[in-house]
Amino acid sequence: MHNVLKFKWPITIGLIVLTVVLFLLAPNLTKQAEDAGSFQLSDEASSQLASKILSDADAAEQTISLVIPLESKITDATRQTLEQMVTDIEALGEPITSVLSPVESKELEEQLISEDGQTVLMPIMVDGTNEEVNAVADTIRETIIPKDLTAYITGEAIIGNDVNISAQEGLKRTEIITVVLIFGLLLAVFRSIVTPFIPLVAVGISYLLSQSIVAFFIEWFGFPVSNYTQIFLVAILFGIGTDYCILLLSRYKEELSAGHGVEQSIINTYKTAGRTLLISGIAVFIGFFAIGFAEFPIFKSAVAVAVGIFVLLLVLYTIVPFFMSLLKEKLFWPAKKSASHSDSKLWITMSKLSINRPLLSMLVVALITVPLLFTYDNSLSFNTVDEIGSEYESVKGLRAIEEGFGKGDSLPVQVIVKSADSLTERSTVPYFESLSAEIEKIDGVETVRSITRPTGEVIDELYVDEQLGLLADGLGEARDGLGEVQTGLTEVQTNLTAISEQAGNSAGLTEAAAGLGQINQQLGQVSQGLQLTGNIPQTVGALTQISGGLTEIQQGLAGAAGQTAELSAGLTQLAEGVGASNAGLAEIETGLTEAVDMMQEMSDSESVRDTGLFIPEGTLESEDFEQVLDRYSFADGTGMMMEVILSEDPYSHEAIDITAEIKETVARTVAGTPLEDAEIAFSGISSINSDLEEVSSSDFTNTVIIMLISLFVVLAILFRSLIMPLYMIGSLLLTYYTSISIAELIFVNGLGFDGISWAVPFFGFVMLVALGVDYSIFLLDRFREESSNGVTVRDAMRTSMAKMGTVIITAAIILAGTFGAMMPSGVLSLVQIATIVITGLLLYGLIVLPLLIPAISVSFDRGVWWPFGKKK
Repeated sequence: MHNVLKFKWPITIGLIVLTVVLFLLAPNLTKQAEDAGSFQLSDEASSQLASKILSDADAAEQTISLVIPLESKITDATRQTLEQMVTDIEALGEPITSVLSPVESKELEEQLISEDGQTVLMPIMVDGTNEEVNAVADTIRETIIPKDLTAYITGEAIIGNDVNISAQEGLKRTEIITVVLIFGLLLAVFRSIVTPFIPLVAVGISYLLSQSIVAFFIEWFGFPVSNYTQIFLVAILFGIGTDYCILLLSRYKEELSAGHGVEQSIINTYKTAGRTLLISGIAVFIGFFAIGFAEFPIFKSAVAVAVGIFVLLLVLYTIVPFFMSLLKEKLFWPAKKSASHSDSKLWITMSKLSINRPLLSMLVVALITVPLLFTYDNSLSFNTVDEIGSEYESVKGLRAIEEGFGKGDSLPVQVIVKSADSLTERSTVPYFESLSAEIEKIDGVETVRSITRPTGEVIDELYVDEQLGLLADGLGEARDGLGEVQTGLTEVQTNLTAISEQAGNSAGLTEAAAGLGQINQQLGQVSQGLQLTGNIPQTVGALTQISGGLTEIQQGLAGAAGQTAELSAGLTQLAEGVGASNAGLAEIETGLTEAVDMMQEMSDSESVRDTGLFIPEGTLESEDFEQVLDRYSFADGTGMMMEVILSEDPYSHEAIDITAEIKETVARTVAGTPLEDAEIAFSGISSINSDLEEVSSSDFTNTVIIMLISLFVVLAILFRSLIMPLYMIGSLLLTYYTSISIAELIFVNGLGFDGISWAVPFFGFVMLVALGVDYSIFLLDRFREESSNGVTVRDAMRTSMAKMGTVIITAAIILAGTFGAMMPSGVLSLVQIATIVITGLLLYGLIVLPLLIPAISVSFDRGVWWPFGKKK
């Protein structure tokens, strides 16, 4: 400290210049957080794999929905307006790739106009980044949507942008409120106009310098970042920095009051309170540094606070001594006393219970906290929409879709299938229908849209039983046709017999008539056989022979007509009749041949045996099917997409459970099929949330263990005791679970939210434990200091509580106040984190710390220093 005071001007000027230069040169941290996005899952996560598959195939289109709620049923005028809007949107060109017109066809109307005709959905496909998607949305709002038409634009990218906007606006409000609040609290604590500026200047420099360093780390080393990064830097640096300043300034005031000179007072302050501050800072630094071992980038983004703590300690050991030395006693002008320096009457009163009757004190703490623990259900919510409230357009659009079409229609689960081989072959497509049918059986799935059911309705004509029914109808028509041919030939035979008699029983004509009779008889037998046995191949063979006989008779009649001039006209007419009958037989034969070929193909088809479906030749190449292929296939047919519409809110926990079941069903259904070796992934908000639940749960557990072990080791080394770290950490765990139980009662039971936002337990735990440990260090380090004077454990604790009570309560109130500045942010997760931290800090500072920690400490007596012995 002597050297710091000796070179105070160069050090201070150097730090200020460094802060200004880095602030001007550093990348924009806000922009970096926006670019990182709301969800930062690993590449192995199913939703990220789906995104990569689509991106690699140049099929990573995003769908935004233009939602139009109408006051009454859709009219012809509205239809014309919609057609014009579709034309205008298509005219915008790239990055828009296509627009589905809700009035283009009956099928699209059923899908895109609600049953009551009062909600219209216009899906717009955009191939671009989130930034480009939002730019397109802005253009449509400004230039396409008529001024007299109510319309909302929504979609994942739009919602994500609104979340970012809400977070950044919340950050600005938090920064302003934090500074004003801290200034007011410091003014009340020190009753000095000068004193509040010292913490604000010190923490302000720390914040600007740290955010610049963090921004460079992000750019250079890929440091994790999220919307939480800046907000936590503000809250923690201003909160804990102010606490540390109160600790230093209070001790400095105490040293000055003892009659020491300014320089000696500064040195003494940093020998005592400075040591406590260093221990606390190291503990908090280790706590946040341990977060760096998390795998989830959003969780890891809080590691930036460790950088802030390091910078804060540097500033507190340089800038604060500078102002102490520069302002001397005037630092506290015009107050002559400081409320923070007086002994705490509240803690003195509480010490009578915790020190004199420790078991009763522990019981009081148990009665306050334990009942609340039994109310905790660990209800988590993954509803991003709750983060920003209902005033945003994207949320209004979602609500309109939910009211008009159902909750699940707004954001379906997408099943993405990618293979090295074509998936649009007739032998492969049936397996997608089989997969669709299995998915639709899941409770909570409303419908499935895929290549075999583009509107969500099953195409019955693709099923073999339906095709066999149509084949049976065809055989009936063939039998009827044979009967008509028989009737015609009978008529020809009768006329031919009459002509033969006129011609003097001409041998050739008589023979032809007899031949026709035989053929007619054969036709009767063929028709009867077809009806009884359904043997189509045998029928086709017989018809071929009969057709040959008819051809000979036709030729014979034509020749006879040429030889007998008198009977020429009649014979020619009969020859034409035989020819017509022969043509009819040829038609029947062709139809039956096609049926034979189709049945043979069915018989040979493995997909028919596996799925019960058969895709007739030419179906997939038809004009009607072209739009279906364009919508559901990609990458030249090697990729396929299916949409699963849920009956639940896509953001709900039920949707996550349903998505997990969909994943299991798909894995089970594709086994042993041509899709078994294909790459399968799942996209959509429910899939993302399913991945979030999995990674956040495991990461929370792992990170908490690492953090607690790290804190235990650091505290054991600093206090030279294995006992003290155990109950310090245990008291913080008790405080955390009590606080989150209270938060759950408020937000779930009271306000009706689905649960606590999924990221809140992690950040709430990290914040409360890392910050709360400071206060136990404040108390127990003073206890260590008092114990070294040779007094008893009880007396040392009694003195420590009297001296540190006001400092800790003041610090807890200020830190709670800085987190309270998050309340007006409008971001639900921040409000919930603030609730947990505020509740925890006040609970810890007013109940757990003064009642539980002293009670346990005096119960161990000198054993509290085990196994190293009493600290000297």
